[in-house]
Amino acid sequence: MSALIFSLFIFVLASFIGFELIAKVPPTLHTPLMSGANAISGITIVGALIVAGSTGSEFGKWIGFVAIIFATINVVGGFMVTDRMLEMFKKKEDDK
Repeated sequence: MSALIFSLFIFVLASFIGFELIAKVPPTLHTPLMSGANAISGITIVGALIVAGSTGSEFGKWIGFVAIIFATINVVGGFMVTDRMLEMFKKKEDDK
C-alpha cells in the first residue's frame, strides 16, 4: 500500500512540475518543444510495452495499456504539429 501511495505522490509531483514548466514556455517555443517531446514519448511507449508485457497483475497490464494509448496519442499529435510547422516554411507555387 505504501508503494502505491509513493507512486501516486511521484505522479502528482511530476504532473505539477510539468504543468509549471510548460506554462512558463513562451508560445513561440511550444512547437519546437513538441518536436523534441516526440522522442521522449517514444521512450514512454517502449517502457509501457515492457510494463504491460512483464507484469503479472491485471492492474499493471491495464496501466501499461493506458500508458501506451496516451503516449501514442502524444507522438501522433506531435508529428502532426511538426508537419504543420514545416509546411509553413515551404515555398508556395505562387511565390516563385
